[in-house]
Amino acid sequence: MNAQQSNIKLVVAGLLLGILMSAMDNTIVATAMYTIVEDLGGFDQIVWVTSAYMVAVMAGTPIFGKLSDMYGRKRFYIFGLVVFLAGSALCGMADSMLQLIIFRTIQGIGGGALMPIAFTIVFDLFPPEKRGKMTGLLGAVFGTSSILGPLLGALITDHIGWEWVFYVNLPIGIVSFIFILAAYKESLSHVKQKIDWIGAATLVGAVVCLMFGLELGGKTYAWDSPQILGLFGGFLVLLIIFLVAESKAAEPIISFKMFQKRLFASSNAVALFYGAGFIVATVYIPIFVSGVYGGTATNSGLILMPMMLGSVAGSQLGGILTTKTSFRNIMIVSSICFIAGIFCLSTLSPETSRTLLTLFMILTGFGVGFSFSVLSMASIHNFDVRQRGAATSTNSFLRSLGMTVGITIFGIVQRNVFTNRLAEGVTGGQAPAGVSFDTDAAMSSDVLEKMPPAIREHVVSSLADSISRSFLWALVPAVLAFVFVLMMGNERVAVRPKEPGPQEN
Repeated sequence: MNAQQSNIKLVVAGLLLGILMSAMDNTIVATAMYTIVEDLGGFDQIVWVTSAYMVAVMAGTPIFGKLSDMYGRKRFYIFGLVVFLAGSALCGMADSMLQLIIFRTIQGIGGGALMPIAFTIVFDLFPPEKRGKMTGLLGAVFGTSSILGPLLGALITDHIGWEWVFYVNLPIGIVSFIFILAAYKESLSHVKQKIDWIGAATLVGAVVCLMFGLELGGKTYAWDSPQILGLFGGFLVLLIIFLVAESKAAEPIISFKMFQKRLFASSNAVALFYGAGFIVATVYIPIFVSGVYGGTATNSGLILMPMMLGSVAGSQLGGILTTKTSFRNIMIVSSICFIAGIFCLSTLSPETSRTLLTLFMILTGFGVGFSFSVLSMASIHNFDVRQRGAATSTNSFLRSLGMTVGITIFGIVQRNVFTNRLAEGVTGGQAPAGVSFDTDAAMSSDVLEKMPPAIREHVVSSLADSISRSFLWALVPAVLAFVFVLMMGNERVAVRPKEPGPQEN
């Protein structure tokens, strides 16, 4: 019995390390992006470092969940771990932005297995009365990784090198691998299901076509060019095929029947729009701090941490309040804080003090934090045990979809505003002779040091303006999320009254 308990502790430790590693990955990379762009160039491709990872995670999440049901959790968790670690090692060796994007995709394929299977293993190992405590522990690690990631990424970037924000995954992942391989003994009884390969392929294809159409349109190709029209046409065709396939599939990737429940449909719509809005802050605040305030990556890591602390506080408070009031009432407070925070961030300028920016981030993080605990609980509220995995993965999938599409669209907004503002400042030929002045040059401290003070000031102003304009547009999904919050109804977590005494079984 003691050996079994010891094994369970090792399994939980292995899962916690896997979640720590995969959840930390986006925030640890975000604070290193300014330095990575200085080293590799490719500022106009910066959004793909994040979006390529998220597309791969999004594609893998529902597929790996079903495969683990059919053939076992252990083998696919370990598979995801090995792929993630291989991708991490390759990312550290990348010598161009294109290579980094490709290797981040490999990382994402592995990451798509880690998070959903970890939560499923916990549900397999523990009885219902202990699952809440254990999922709370996993959530706490997820929140801690969000706080640790920016600071750790910044310290590593400043004192060792940006490559090590990827290499740091290797020792963590190896320990997780050893614990799970040695200690996890799973049941061999699995449920045979049909994989909805058509649904998975068409959904990922539709999202990729949409992202490439938005990314390349108006830049590499004209909006009315055959290439861009073909991409948008491909998106529509694949989306239609996906909708038809899902309506006929025995085990669809996304079950439309679940969306007939009001709370499920509205909470997932909120997750979609929250993801689209919050990812802008995660990616562009570190760039704002490094590019506008100057200094090292540690500055951006430290200044991003209050937003993550706010999100952890909001998440914990939201979880407590679910037994005291309705999901909708909690999310109304969340939405008001979130909208106010995004609006405040849309006023950023070079004159904005760091103290004020910190307050803006705390407000934004606090607002979005409620969604981490409340929306996941709301999405599974009306479903039995056999459907909860699908409900949870759908909520995670739609949040990832919002983040993926959001960073693509708002990345285009930021890039276009930045490029146009830069062009206004250098049309007079004020850049030094022999210096090619473009967005990559504008992000290079070495090049900027050679610029006249007036040009340098214009670059900083242009960067700040482009980021604040992106936050202004991010108000659109924030407001749409509020609209769907109002549709959530009055449902809440029902708490069973305590039994009066031990005399009744």
